[in-house]
Amino acid sequence: MYKVNANRGIKNVFKWISIISYLMIILAGWMSGIPFIIWLIFAAFDFGNIDQLFAIFGLVGIILNLTTGKTRIDVTIVSFILMLSPVISRLVQVPIEVFNYLAFQIPLTIFIVSYLTYIIINARENSGKKNLQ
Repeated sequence: MYKVNANRGIKNVFKWISIISYLMIILAGWMSGIPFIIWLIFAAFDFGNIDQLFAIFGLVGIILNLTTGKTRIDVTIVSFILMLSPVISRLVQVPIEVFNYLAFQIPLTIFIVSYLTYIIINARENSGKKNLQ
């Protein structure tokens, strides 16, 4: 019983680390960089732009992390894909050399590693619950 509670705490730490690092990804602009969350919000309301769709996907992915069905493995995987889609969209639309700076690379790496760890811990916890039944 204690191990399950410890896994929940660790799982929540990885989830919050991944979300915070996702929001702190810096996109370089003409004059200065902006946090990814600001880009997501503004792009979501930029009608007629393809980035709007991907920004909405990213915001839906964040919201899925904060809702009640968040411990289901399928929901966490869909949320990860939705959150990763605007980043991949930017990587495809803009030359890759533009993203050669640490304020983009480090938070993105932390997001991917910590969220994948969260998914693995979540899957192990859910499979452990099924074995107990």
